[in-house]
Amino acid sequence: MKSLEELKKIREEAKKNLELRDSGKTTRVVVGMATCGISAGARPVLQAFIEELQKRNMADVQVVQTGCIGMCAYEPIVEVTMPDKEKVTYVFMDAEKTKKVVAEHLVNGNVVAEYTIGAVEK
Repeated sequence: MKSLEELKKIREEAKKNLELRDSGKTTRVVVGMATCGISAGARPVLQAFIEELQKRNMADVQVVQTGCIGMCAYEPIVEVTMPDKEKVTYVFMDAEKTKKVVAEHLVNGNVVAEYTIGAVEK
């Protein structure tokens, strides 16, 4: 950082990210960020959700992180909760799968079944 203007720019970008992650919106995307999730690649998944939602101007979706979800063997794990719908748990997520979940589930309301915990258990 070399100037006050640069610091202000960084601050504004961080505020935008926090608004997506911590706002009181109705649709929630929860990314497991315990040690097991991080080591399996949860950080790029969290960042991919934030970036995809920003690209689509979807400020009505809340992206948050949590600790252990309790299924370490399935990490990275993402839970999507939408109003009046059952929670959907996506497993073995990566940045590419994130784009499909945003496009299909968050935009169009269609669960991406092949990425869910139910598909893996069958």
